[in-house]
Amino acid sequence: MAFMEQQPQPMIGRKPPLDDTVPLTAVIEASQSLQSHTEYIIRVQRGVSTDNSWTVIRRYSDFDMLNNSLLISGLNLPLPPKKLLGNMDREFIAERQKGLQAYLNYITCHHILSGCELVKKFLDTNNYSANYTEIALQQVSMFFRSDPKWEVIEPLKDIGWRLRKRYFLIKDKDQPKDKQVLSWVDLGPDKFLSDKDLLSAMKLLPTLSHSNISPVTFAATSESSALVIRVFSEKGTLRDHICKVKPKEPFLKKYCNPKKIQGLEQQQIQTYGRQILEALKFLHDKGFPYGHLHASNVLIEEDTCKLLDIENSLLGLPSYYRPYVTQFRKINTTESVDVYSFGHLLYEMTYGRPPDAVPVDQYPPPPSSSVVSVLQSILSTEACKTGMPTVSQLLQTPLFSDTLLFNSEKPQFKISSKLKEALKSSKECLEKRLVEEQRTIHQHKRLTRAQSHHGSEEEKRKRKILARKKSRQSTYETEEDLSVKYNNNSAGSGASSPPTCPSSPTPLPGSEHAPF
Repeated sequence: MAFMEQQPQPMIGRKPPLDDTVPLTAVIEASQSLQSHTEYIIRVQRGVSTDNSWTVIRRYSDFDMLNNSLLISGLNLPLPPKKLLGNMDREFIAERQKGLQAYLNYITCHHILSGCELVKKFLDTNNYSANYTEIALQQVSMFFRSDPKWEVIEPLKDIGWRLRKRYFLIKDKDQPKDKQVLSWVDLGPDKFLSDKDLLSAMKLLPTLSHSNISPVTFAATSESSALVIRVFSEKGTLRDHICKVKPKEPFLKKYCNPKKIQGLEQQQIQTYGRQILEALKFLHDKGFPYGHLHASNVLIEEDTCKLLDIENSLLGLPSYYRPYVTQFRKINTTESVDVYSFGHLLYEMTYGRPPDAVPVDQYPPPPSSSVVSVLQSILSTEACKTGMPTVSQLLQTPLFSDTLLFNSEKPQFKISSKLKEALKSSKECLEKRLVEEQRTIHQHKRLTRAQSHHGSEEEKRKRKILARKKSRQSTYETEEDLSVKYNNNSAGSGASSPPTCPSSPTPLPGSEHAPF
């Protein structure tokens, strides 16, 4: 399997790639004490369907090993402490199980930790047992054999958040001083272009020219993966700039709990925001879906923002914010995904950190009130329920409309009408999958709320009161029927009494048995 002149492969019969952004939930169902240790049986579920669940068995030592690996994040993780004596006592085991459950809840709810390879392997060994670095090296070596002008300088280990994406710092042997970065990635579950159209689109990427989009040096695909080369930026991304970290450090170390964070100045927020929106509008006008905006996908070069990884949508990779997006049914187009992601980015530029939770209705004091009005139009409860502005409408807001950009470079990106139709169809399929997932999650939430409401103490009291009322009413009706039967028998016992027609008993005031 080689890159570059790969012949298009049929889509039929291929196993759909796993969506790594679908959250895992983990519940410790039981513990079993063996001779020397205790094992915990964990029920793991992917998404909201109970059909997609399995069990794993872990010891406390497994939790401890995972925790030691996650310490690079700098977070204070709530793992219960070790205990050398009395750790087989029943009460202690029950208490430890509660602590381990709290630990699982923390790491599976944390946006960065939940998606990292360490946690995925701990909870789902079957799907995450592959050595992605080794696979990437094999693929890259094949590519270098077909194009020997490239040479690997060093692997950039764990600088990204995607499990199936690996980075290498490389150089062109003819220009050894110019460092470039090569990324290798598996095709994702949102890949809806045919192999032929994907190859055509990837070959077009190096022709794209825009002052706010990072240029692509080379792009190629194989049957199941893709390879992209672009210039390496020593200054790093917008998130590196905000968190004051080095670009080559691991993702967990850089962003989980940065020691220094600093929001941008008002002028920078306006300039960077305007540049990013202009790049998004350009792509949307070309019919080219993006959907992958976040602070780590924006380079900073000489006070200019440049979008990264515009190939992600072609390759079918799910968005960084997909676990958020699937919660809100109004975010159902690629443009609304970009706008929602821009809201997160604007918040991060303003306050130096991502929002703690979304929707956001209360904001710390910002540099300008005009920033809050834009944030509210995207991240508020009302916006998430009723819809958010378009990219064009954001460009017309006072925060960005008065910001001047000085770009001498004229944007260029020529896409054939045939490829535009293929991109449009692919975008529609992507949006359809998103809507279907949102519907499934919404139905699950409604069912969960109904079950929770049905099991609440208040509802239990109501049902008891209603049951007592029905019981009293049933007793009254039984006594009433007996009384009618007695009266009818008494009337029929006299020989000279004329026959009478049976009649309905007159209801008492307030009775529900009124005559027809």
